Order: sequence, then C-alpha cells, then structure tokens
Amino acid sequence: MAHNFAINDNVHHQQQGPQGRADVKERSVYTIVTCLPIEADGRPRYRIRSTTENVERVVTEEQISRLG
Repeated sequence: MAHNFAINDNVHHQQQGPQGRADVKERSVYTIVTCLPIEADGRPRYRIRSTTENVERVVTEEQISRLG
C-alpha cells in the first residue's frame, strides 16, 4: 500500500478520545512533515505538525483526511 498524502499537504486530524472514540473537539489542521515507512500492519503512517500550535504527532492514514 502506498502513501496517499505527500509532504507539505495540509490535512484535517480528528482527535481521539478515550478508548479510540472520536473526541468532540473540532478537527484540527495539520501539515504533513514526513511520510514514515509502512509498518507490519500495512497502514501508512505520517508525522504531522499543527498549523496553529507547536504540536507534532505520528498518525495512521485513517486518522487524517483531505481539507475541503
């Protein structure tokens, strides 16, 4: 499986609440910093940086979506 997002793409990230439930907060806008290697489970991973806060995260592809 290939990465569907590229470095410098802006994406929405939905925060995860307890036990994987979607948090009620608004989706945040992040910029993809790095496409990480695909791990054993086959899911592409990315390092993303918030456009409004000094926060970076590592997320799987299903945790992010295109803007729009």
